[in-house]
Amino acid sequence: MTTVDAIVLAGGRASRMGGVDKPAIVVGGRSMLDAALSAVSDRTRIVVVGPHRPELGPEILQAQEVPAGAGPVAAIAAGMAMLDGCEFPAEHIVVLAADMPFLTSSAVDELLAHARESGSDAVFAADESGRPQYLVGVWRRTALAEALNRLDSLANRPMKALVPIDTATVALAGVQDCDTPDDVREARTGAGRSAVPVSLDEARETLRRNISRLRVRQSAVRPARGAALAEPLRAVEALPRFDVSAMDGYAVSGDGPWQLRRDIGFAGGQRPVGLLPGEAVRIATGAHVPDGTGTVVRDEFVRVEADGRLHRLPDSPIRDDVRRRGEDWLPGAELAPAGTPVNTALISVAASAEVRTLAVRGPVRARIVMTGDEIRSEGPLHTGQTRDSLGPILPDLLTWYGIDTVDRVHLRDTANAFDEVFAAADDCDLLVIVGATGGGAADQLRAALDRARSRVLLSRLRLRPGGSTVAAQLASGPVVLGLPGNPYAAVATLLALIHAVVEGLTGALPARPLIGPLANAAEISGPAPRIVPARADPTGGWIGDPGIRTAHLAGLLDRDGLVIVPAEAADNAPVEFIPLPR
Repeated sequence: MTTVDAIVLAGGRASRMGGVDKPAIVVGGRSMLDAALSAVSDRTRIVVVGPHRPELGPEILQAQEVPAGAGPVAAIAAGMAMLDGCEFPAEHIVVLAADMPFLTSSAVDELLAHARESGSDAVFAADESGRPQYLVGVWRRTALAEALNRLDSLANRPMKALVPIDTATVALAGVQDCDTPDDVREARTGAGRSAVPVSLDEARETLRRNISRLRVRQSAVRPARGAALAEPLRAVEALPRFDVSAMDGYAVSGDGPWQLRRDIGFAGGQRPVGLLPGEAVRIATGAHVPDGTGTVVRDEFVRVEADGRLHRLPDSPIRDDVRRRGEDWLPGAELAPAGTPVNTALISVAASAEVRTLAVRGPVRARIVMTGDEIRSEGPLHTGQTRDSLGPILPDLLTWYGIDTVDRVHLRDTANAFDEVFAAADDCDLLVIVGATGGGAADQLRAALDRARSRVLLSRLRLRPGGSTVAAQLASGPVVLGLPGNPYAAVATLLALIHAVVEGLTGALPARPLIGPLANAAEISGPAPRIVPARADPTGGWIGDPGIRTAHLAGLLDRDGLVIVPAEAADNAPVEFIPLPR
């Protein structure tokens, strides 16, 4: 993605809020400043203008308008002054007020795309009524600088004084600001239910970038399976550690023919004494070659005479079948970068390199939380109850992704049940919650996340099924992944998002998606992206299921995986394939 600079306005008097710090107000489990930063998180440089905020990381620049509270024009000027001192200025600058809790990065990207296509000096968002929001816009840097220079004063000037003639507006969702306490209350009431759904790609990127990492720890190699390297894996010993034979044959010295000695070199056995010119010794694959060895000649390339003389066969290829010390790697060589998942291959490589311990994050420890009074795991079903067909298999699904399940609990539909779960989550890194993610009377998860002052990472997902999915991080550290209560929707969204959750927690490198053609994509696609079961197409790619019953997992029988079908896709459109764990 092409990068731009960003100025986030996080000051002002907030007189209609009673003088409170408006950007710090929490809506939907995160502050409005956090929402603004999330919307511009992939930009080259971000300047936050307003009172100094020590909680912001060093990568975020901070400035203060002069005088403090002098209005948005003065604040933009302070942000521009900070950016002018940086190298490699970007062509465009995003200007964003920190009072729009539902603004998304996709909305900002849409503004940026329009600015580049139109060539306008500035492009602003328009709310549902068509009113332009001058504090949600993308400016050409030169146009913004010229507009500021034209003003004889900056303090307490309205934004209209800055707006150039050559502008455009783009109608966007999620640009309603919160200027009054009533606005905040309305936003909080609708948080999660009216929040703008985000795409699967955007949700994944948000989880990878914004989840706080697990602490780094030292671990023995095998118990670290499922974790990710926090530091590069470096070899302790060379491989091979010494010169060894690559084939069964003869270690020889000098030009042939050679006199064959009686001793033999075996892998792991005693090393034969050194060879003199014209001598040869029988040697096995992996054996330490004796000093003086010029090469190893494999069995099929030689002939041994009755007198013990060894001859190379005519026209046999000249090869050096010796693996020299360190030809695979030398001590200190980097074998895997930080972020590499600790899997079977890495464990084996570490053993070959004589590595005993690893600096890692993870593996992730999860608690599974099943919700709903109607769910019953064991015993006979009573009127209105249904069998828990999902809880027993979730540990197996999580294990596939390297996640250790701490335990599985069942919550009744009570107002404070989640509060207790959150308070007792200090023994896990992830809470996988099934159900209670919607806006119904029994759906308590979102309200509990608000009470816990959690940082909401995902409020709604633009995917069918799975739209009510929510993700957040508690102040104490654990991530909450709230899945729909419907069994198929829960499994589909879990498989679609869990890689990104693990990558966010452990710092693992992003998994490469499997992309291929979907033969019947047009039959499946609709106005929104869909996730459906699929089987391999013998001619290449996949064939998806146009319809799926979602109350059970029977639709996954005899299927190879799931496919993410874009909206309005044509046949043979490229889609992402997610293999089903076996």
